[in-house]
Amino acid sequence: MVSDEFSGMISTIRDQTSCNRKGFLFKVQRNGYCSVIPFACLTVLFSILVTVLIVQQRSTTFKVNGGDAKINALAGGAAQTETPGVVDSGNASSQQLLDELFAPGHDKGSCLSRYEAILYRKPSSHKPSPYLLSKLRSYESLHNLCGPYTEAYNKTLEQLKYGRKVSTTDCNYVVYTPLSGLGNRMLTIASAFLYALLTNRVLLVEFGSEITGLFCEPFQQTTWLLPRDFPLRNQFDNFSQEYPRTYGNMLKSRVINTAVKSPPPPFPYIYLAYNIDFPSFKQELSKLFPDEETVFHHLGRYLFQPSNEAWGLITRFYRAYLSKADETIGIQVRVFDTKATPFQTVMHQILSCTLKEKLLPEVLYVKNSAASLSNNQSMKAVLVTSLYSEYYEHIKGMYWTKPTVSGEVIGVYQPSHEEHEIYGNNMHSMKAWTEIYLLSMSNVLITSSWSTFGYVAQSLGGLKPWMLYRPFNGTTPDPPCVQAMSMEPCFHFPPSYGCKADVYIGPGAIVPHVKHCEDVEWGLKLVKDH
Repeated sequence: MVSDEFSGMISTIRDQTSCNRKGFLFKVQRNGYCSVIPFACLTVLFSILVTVLIVQQRSTTFKVNGGDAKINALAGGAAQTETPGVVDSGNASSQQLLDELFAPGHDKGSCLSRYEAILYRKPSSHKPSPYLLSKLRSYESLHNLCGPYTEAYNKTLEQLKYGRKVSTTDCNYVVYTPLSGLGNRMLTIASAFLYALLTNRVLLVEFGSEITGLFCEPFQQTTWLLPRDFPLRNQFDNFSQEYPRTYGNMLKSRVINTAVKSPPPPFPYIYLAYNIDFPSFKQELSKLFPDEETVFHHLGRYLFQPSNEAWGLITRFYRAYLSKADETIGIQVRVFDTKATPFQTVMHQILSCTLKEKLLPEVLYVKNSAASLSNNQSMKAVLVTSLYSEYYEHIKGMYWTKPTVSGEVIGVYQPSHEEHEIYGNNMHSMKAWTEIYLLSMSNVLITSSWSTFGYVAQSLGGLKPWMLYRPFNGTTPDPPCVQAMSMEPCFHFPPSYGCKADVYIGPGAIVPHVKHCEDVEWGLKLVKDH
């Protein structure tokens, strides 16, 4: 019997019988308004799984602001980044494998980023627990045993096709189907994987055409991709809270009777939104993540390694524009309503934040002023990511036409500006993933409130960003920004913890490692429990 619910990243957890507050909570949520935190919107739990490895070949051009160069996506799977001195998989040390998050033996040619990322970013200062590493190795063995087209998977497939139990296997599965933009999908996939890790299930993911080819396969000699011939595909569009075969609805209609030992249905659909009861995994989670604010940091770096095509885009941009800088400042601008928050308001807020917090130097506004000849010859690179080019143009123009007070040289670059979010477009998603990863390589990060795009970048990079408060009524907030208390993403719409009483009890007041978010006052996020 499965009656669990988990959260995009962690909030608090409630014991289902006594309503005591303890430990963590994992809840998957979907928000139809823009990008909000994690939520594996459609999840199917059943007794096996399937998958097919998809390889895409294509040649595309990636325009870059900040220079005349064009970045060409390499066709095929084994793109070369021409990075010297990278050891092969047989000689890779644990340091080069992200502190043993990855098991040895991966094929380097199929995923260059897994071995070369160490050349472009500092190793994480947050070490995974030995227990997490052990669980990951155990999961990998389970995935190889139960993955697509294995004997166990094929037996379970028969069970799904015929609607009855035809044989017994030790394999159980979680199937993830997507919704919303790339940031939301990455957070919810990580949530689904954590759920699979906690309940000894195998995760299969349905990417959709828009994100196919963005990531390397995380598991050796198998795949996590849901096969095209999976028998429940034609039912995915019907899955909702009202779907009669949700686990909760089958309990209510007594299709499932927990008091009687009757055979379970071949699969239940679990509606994992923010308003359902959830299970307690306190002890297990505490062992997996003794440092509570590293959940997505570790799982995200484990699951989401850029594919060779994406890695080519990332490394070519980095070497062309960012590699020579002494420091990189990432600025992620997400505007949900351009009418309510005009360009000048947001631009004034960005500059107020960067100058007030001394993230960027001031410029000399005196006409005919000579450039400073101080001993400060350092160079900073500003990486701007936005759907629009105006922010990049303004910052670039300011630092090009005027010298800095400190004498520092400031270069400003923007990989792309799509003007609006495009769903269902693979290259749009490829550019978004490239920019998320480049932001995660920054030394200092500035992000927009409410944006899962920024959440993913900060968590992958292990960064506590300066978050721009959301402007209201066209005015710049005062203060313009605040530094995040942790690198974990925000859970935007957590449930009330007053049980059935008409009282709101904020879990942040009960569990020490859960606090309200800086950018969403009612949201929750994990912080380090001191």
